[in-house]
Amino acid sequence: MEQKSRFSRFLHFPVTKIFLGLAGVVAAVMLMQFGTETILKYTGSTDDFKNLVVAVLVSAAALATYVYLFIFYEKRKIGEISTRHFLRNLFIGFSTGFIILTIVILIMYFGNAYTILAFHPLSYLVPALSLGISSAIFEELLFRGIIFRITEEKLGSVWALVISSSIFGLAHLANDNSTIFSAVAISVEAGFLLGAAYIYSKNLWLPIWIHFAWNFSEGGIYGAIISGTGLNKSLIRCKISGPDLLTGGAFGPENSLQAVILGLLTAGLFLWLAKKRNHMVKPAWRRQLEKE
Repeated sequence: MEQKSRFSRFLHFPVTKIFLGLAGVVAAVMLMQFGTETILKYTGSTDDFKNLVVAVLVSAAALATYVYLFIFYEKRKIGEISTRHFLRNLFIGFSTGFIILTIVILIMYFGNAYTILAFHPLSYLVPALSLGISSAIFEELLFRGIIFRITEEKLGSVWALVISSSIFGLAHLANDNSTIFSAVAISVEAGFLLGAAYIYSKNLWLPIWIHFAWNFSEGGIYGAIISGTGLNKSLIRCKISGPDLLTGGAFGPENSLQAVILGLLTAGLFLWLAKKRNHMVKPAWRRQLEKE
């Protein structure tokens, strides 16, 4: 009985839950990606179509794995991906991501660092659509759905935000053209923003749509580099040149000063709204003291 109790405590220890959650979702994504790419290889479809199909199926596999894993693991309803306010989260999330990136690009444009060279057909948005779907859903499930949510249960919202944002920034050090500054920038502007959006809504669809709109706008519409990686197609073909503080350099506009400031200000707004909604979670030890 004591041995079973020890195993149960280990199984439900936050670090164990995070590890098993990450491993389960990553494994499901890798298997789905391998299987889908293997099948599509024999269809003769274009690369853009193949990548879009892979993105949709991989994202579906990640969502399904997350839901059924934590239903079984935590014996609860998975309310954080409820579609009850889906349209509202879509509108607020997409608008937030799109407006931030548009202002970032406009500042570059008026600073003579962004020049429009040509406009392409709408079909050139497909690669960005594929990247936006897969990266937004996959990364938000990992960083906000698993790392942030489970950490918040134990340490509270503030520490969960700091820890998950730091890990999110460090994870981007693996990207091309990354630097210590770019990791800090991603932590502050994106990690804080997406975590704050989750605290405010208690629903993953809001940060998912912010994340999607951010990547889709940056690479697909404005033709800029996304976190060190450029897309082969975009709606606008542009030339970006100027100080790294204004353009973000080889890592892309999200490494710029204006992106950091806008992301941080928007995160602050979400946190203020979350506090008004009483959505800020206190550490478990403080909640326990208040009960006694």
